[in-house]
Amino acid sequence: MPRKQQKDPKKKRPWKWVILGIAIVVVAIVGVYIYNLNHSLGGLSKSKDQSIFGGFKDNPTEKPAVWEGTERVNILIMGGDNRGLKKSETARSDSMLVASVDPVTKKAHLFSVLRDTYVPIAGHDEGRVNTALALGGPNLAMKTIGGMLGLDIQYYVYTDFEGFKSLVDAIGGIQNFDVEKNMNYVDNADGNRYDIHLKKGIQDLDGTTALQYVRFRHDAMSDFTRTERQRKLLSAVADKMKSGWTVVNLSKIIDSISPYVETNITVSDMLKLAQLGLSTSIGGSSQVPPMDLIGEKKVGGASVLSISDDKALLDYVQSEIAKDTAVTTPAAAGTDSTEAGSSNSQSTNNTKSNTTSKGK
Repeated sequence: MPRKQQKDPKKKRPWKWVILGIAIVVVAIVGVYIYNLNHSLGGLSKSKDQSIFGGFKDNPTEKPAVWEGTERVNILIMGGDNRGLKKSETARSDSMLVASVDPVTKKAHLFSVLRDTYVPIAGHDEGRVNTALALGGPNLAMKTIGGMLGLDIQYYVYTDFEGFKSLVDAIGGIQNFDVEKNMNYVDNADGNRYDIHLKKGIQDLDGTTALQYVRFRHDAMSDFTRTERQRKLLSAVADKMKSGWTVVNLSKIIDSISPYVETNITVSDMLKLAQLGLSTSIGGSSQVPPMDLIGEKKVGGASVLSISDDKALLDYVQSEIAKDTAVTTPAAAGTDSTEAGSSNSQSTNNTKSNTTSKGK
């Protein structure tokens, strides 16, 4: 009987080296990506000398408490117009949104704050909510808006016109966006660089046209519809940020916006938030205060918006958050009822543990 020919074990060895080589290359690429990402993220946190808020005495960019990555997190996103300001001057926050994110349900809610809302500002008289940033920097802005909404705001992100434009351009623009009406406005400042000319219809927006869209408020509803447009575009930006191309090029995107952005989010927390953001969707968005809680009054001859019922506003904010944190029923999701109940309980605890009573 002929003997079976034995395979030469040496013939398999080259494949082992190929696989090992590929693994080393992959590890090297991932290592370089993480190194570059960490370096880029670090550029968003400015020293006191670099910060436009460095002139405030109360350390307006102090670090927040350590975030474990499991509690509800609230982030104040502010946009300002720095045109014509001296280095020692700080702009009022032209737009203010609070992103309230639940890591358990992977849902975020966006709250647009009407900038003419008249509220108490700690250490100062009552004033428009958008003046808090100019009076005391980001910490005072977070404290003021957090008190207004009954939320513990841990983080802020601030940018100006150029930072917003750079972000939209860096992610490749926003495709197939529905501009709901014709928008035209002539801004004579800066040689008409910020004029607004948009046509109604589905279109692709770059940084310039996206900025025009979120700035436009020259219609019957003024700031009310402008904040709605801001939430709509921010949702589109958030969706685009989750694309594979964006994730791969994240370091380059951050480098492009770094000169125009300031934040108190640490690099480690940025990485946690970035990971959370990839699996999080925007559950809903709201204007605060809502129309039925807005009053009007005159202060020094100027019209401002008052809150008709402070407690009702706090309840409204919690009810909007609760809509997003509701867990799908087990029958619909095919989930074990005990597991769903546990998740819902933890989500409720997350909501309560990151809220604060007004004026606290």
